[in-house]
Amino acid sequence: MTRFAIANPKGGVGKSTLSTHVAAYFANQGHSVMLGDADVQQSSRLWLSLRPPGAAVIAHWEVDPQEFSKPPKGADHYVLDTPAGLSGRQLKEVMKWADKILVPLQASIFDIYATRSFLDELAQSRHAESVQVGIVGMRVDERTLAADQLSAFVQSLDLPTVGILRDTQNYVQVAANGLTVFDVHTARMERDLEQWKSIAKWLKA
Repeated sequence: MTRFAIANPKGGVGKSTLSTHVAAYFANQGHSVMLGDADVQQSSRLWLSLRPPGAAVIAHWEVDPQEFSKPPKGADHYVLDTPAGLSGRQLKEVMKWADKILVPLQASIFDIYATRSFLDELAQSRHAESVQVGIVGMRVDERTLAADQLSAFVQSLDLPTVGILRDTQNYVQVAANGLTVFDVHTARMERDLEQWKSIAKWLKA
């Protein structure tokens, strides 16, 4: 059993996009997957309700926000979309539960500074040595100054950047139908699938 948490206390950074794609990646690999949504907006849960019958199966995990560490049995991969504002006791619960934590981070100075203290809190946790943490750049236009700022910030951390995802409407369009880039086999998804290769490698390592 492998347990993934997608975490960043700042809202709107792409946690649900990352959560649904991690779940769909493993589901399309033939694994049994449960997706839990602990965020108040319940975006991942909404996405799961839109998922069509023919898509790779992802089971819903009804998350108790106070008991992250007790998912139901029946899957070999669990993905948890954590709430905005994650800190304190809730963060400790996630750190106890997760094998790997993906931190989505946008190329914005506001997002960078908001995430810094969260990453420090992760590093100071007594469970830090047993949990792998990776950064995923979200909605990044690599031609911009903001992308350079993001790169400089990540290089200052003792954490790996496991992938960079571009800013594209592909993610918006597939999400509206309960799908991901892994579910839609068209040429316009090829660049996105290529970007996911490094993330998938880290997830499976």
